Amino acid sequence: MEELPIVAVTLGDPCGIGPEVVAKAISLPELKGVCTPIVIGNIGILRDIVNRLGIKQKVAAIKSIQEIPTEPTQISVLDQDNLDLSKVTLGEISSEAGKASVEWIDYATNLCLSGDVQAMATAPINKEAAALAGYKEIGHMERIQMLTNSKEVATMLVSGELRVVHLTTHRSLRNACDAVTKENVLAKIFLTHEHFKLWGFARPRIGVAALNPHASDGGILGDEEAFAIKPAVDEAEASGIRVEGPIPADTVFLQGINGEYDVILCMYHDQGHIPVKVHGFEESISVNLGFPLIRTSVDHGTAFDIAGKGIAQATSMTEAIKVAASLAAGKGLPRWRGGNKP
Repeated sequence: MEELPIVAVTLGDPCGIGPEVVAKAISLPELKGVCTPIVIGNIGILRDIVNRLGIKQKVAAIKSIQEIPTEPTQISVLDQDNLDLSKVTLGEISSEAGKASVEWIDYATNLCLSGDVQAMATAPINKEAAALAGYKEIGHMERIQMLTNSKEVATMLVSGELRVVHLTTHRSLRNACDAVTKENVLAKIFLTHEHFKLWGFARPRIGVAALNPHASDGGILGDEEAFAIKPAVDEAEASGIRVEGPIPADTVFLQGINGEYDVILCMYHDQGHIPVKVHGFEESISVNLGFPLIRTSVDHGTAFDIAGKGIAQATSMTEAIKVAASLAAGKGLPRWRGGNKP
């Protein structure tokens, strides 16, 4: 029998919808035979939400990966005993919750690095809560980048046929434009190409989005296309990479959805997030590039306004776990249409 990959699933901010979407996702029959999930978080919070949701599965604490049942019929939790439940309230930002959520990320990262688990899938944390807890790295990617000492990293959003790698993420638009340089664009093209080859695409097709409207209209609307993006694309293409651009952003994402490109490189946060979330918000997930480990995540926030109400959709969490398992098992990224062939 094929040995299933173990996926560490972090609970996210305990005051948000993380515990709910994790509980719903892990209890789904469709995850059986895909991976062995192990929750990194607080067992009391998870037991409470499982009871509220009426999920008929036992939530059990384990002290090590070695204690995972051979035939898992329970939700296993590695409780770090780092959260006083009397100090946190559902739907409210707190430094205690922020501290615990980041420590769960750290623990899952170390499990991946040690080889005890083969991937991690993360529920959402709250950046304000993490900042209140004193952390400078208030995002998953920034935190894991620091822990793993990774140099060139990127976030990729995936929703069905559309895959979008971001040149920059959490920067102001003014600063993001300054980051559009030949060196940065070229580095992300190479990083994207390398990962897609690892994920089963023999010759991945990369489309590179323009920064300015109409790809600058021959320089009338800006010069980043001529002096940064096009030179990077030309150099990458000369090295044997299948890459095209700069392509106007109002057309390139539709081309990706239609299967003309395996992945799109976009220039800044909202340029990539908006088309992905419009295309398929509930099932969209993120995958990190550049880490010495596999990390996927939901593509939504903590949603404090609906925390504990039992109405949070777990589609993104489920997809994040499934994609993490697929990558860990060496099966690559899922393909949704016949046109996306390696």
